[in-house]
Amino acid sequence: MNRQLIRSYILLVAVAILLFTVPVAFTLTKQLRDDTKQSVLREAETMALLLSNGDQASCDALSKVATAYGNVQATPTGSCRPDLTRPSADAALTRAVEENESTTDWGSDFVWGKHLTVTVPAEGDAAVRIVYSTSDMTGRLWSIWGFRAALAVLVLAAAAAIGAFAARRITAPLRELNAMASKFSDGDLTARSPVTGPAETQTLARTLNQGAERLDTLVASQRIFVADASHQLRTPLTALRLSLDNIADGVDDEFVREDVEQATAEVVRMSRLVNGLLVLARAEAKVTAAEPLALSDIIQERLDVWRPAADERGVTIALGGSNADGRLLVLASPGHLDQVLDNVLSNSLEVSPDGGTITVRVESRGDEALLSVLDQGPGMSDAEKSRAFDRFWRGQGLTGRSGSGLGLAVVKQLVTDDGGTVTLGDAPGGGLVVLISLRASPKSGG
Repeated sequence: MNRQLIRSYILLVAVAILLFTVPVAFTLTKQLRDDTKQSVLREAETMALLLSNGDQASCDALSKVATAYGNVQATPTGSCRPDLTRPSADAALTRAVEENESTTDWGSDFVWGKHLTVTVPAEGDAAVRIVYSTSDMTGRLWSIWGFRAALAVLVLAAAAAIGAFAARRITAPLRELNAMASKFSDGDLTARSPVTGPAETQTLARTLNQGAERLDTLVASQRIFVADASHQLRTPLTALRLSLDNIADGVDDEFVREDVEQATAEVVRMSRLVNGLLVLARAEAKVTAAEPLALSDIIQERLDVWRPAADERGVTIALGGSNADGRLLVLASPGHLDQVLDNVLSNSLEVSPDGGTITVRVESRGDEALLSVLDQGPGMSDAEKSRAFDRFWRGQGLTGRSGSGLGLAVVKQLVTDDGGTVTLGDAPGGGLVVLISLRASPKSGG
């Protein structure tokens, strides 16, 4: 928008220069041409009069004037025979001698040529011709147009500078509004725009701030409701699961036991869903700040927790990477990485075949740390990857039957809150790789 405003301002100034400066230059050019023509014509008529007089004094005066003026030609008559070149016969000379008419030839249809030729009649079938060099006129013409062209360039440069300043002043409120919108798109609902600029932008800023305030209040209320509801549901769900376990222990009927186990599985899934909602509500509330944490310690702790469950399936969890044993610090909120690894490892273990391998790698790349988890499961199609981070979306694999559909949504929310990114890719040889990029702490050491 700034460029459009600057271009419009320069165009407006250019049009003004064109309308006021160019006509003046044309007028001055025409005036220079007319004045020169009249001056040379008067001199030629004076010389013709001296030539017609024929006395010695007039002849002497004619010779002096012709010598001073330059290229003067004449057809001498009577007793006055000045030492002048006789003009070549042409239409202009014929008109002067036979028709007694003066003629002016500029030598070019465009402005003028190198010479201005003026032919005037004299008495006794004589004529005087002055061939006037227009070099001085051309120099004055360049002065007229060159001065105005230089002035136009300076004015346009000043207009560009003033236009840039004015454009920045005009668009400053819009940039503030754009900054607010950018923060909104990043999830910062506390962003507000200063009420500055023209009345129209002030009205727009007030309206957006009011809408943002209302939206922030509604979202906060929703988060509080989800957190409270999730917290309140955990206790009855736990009690229900204990009751179902007690029923299963006291029932001998195989069909009843199967129904109780199905009900227990649904209670477990509902518990996961409630826990996921509670984690999301807390993450969106951003109640904790990021701080330097030892990535290798957190990974080792979570792997120790998940290895027994992996051993039951014959699944191996391996740790590798150039910084697997290093003291790499990352910026994250306490508890976030634990939940991220728990969700990723849980999904990987669900889809891993018996006897498979889950590989966790840690790499350091400048100001970021890369954590990748690779499994040997069925992987995901491109369409599934595009929806994998949606809340409550479940794929067709093992997690699709028992998962809550919140695992990867929780992972993305927690990682994003800590300033990182998470993507999905294809693992070498088949399977899925979850690639997590985290901010490395300046305090990291080898």
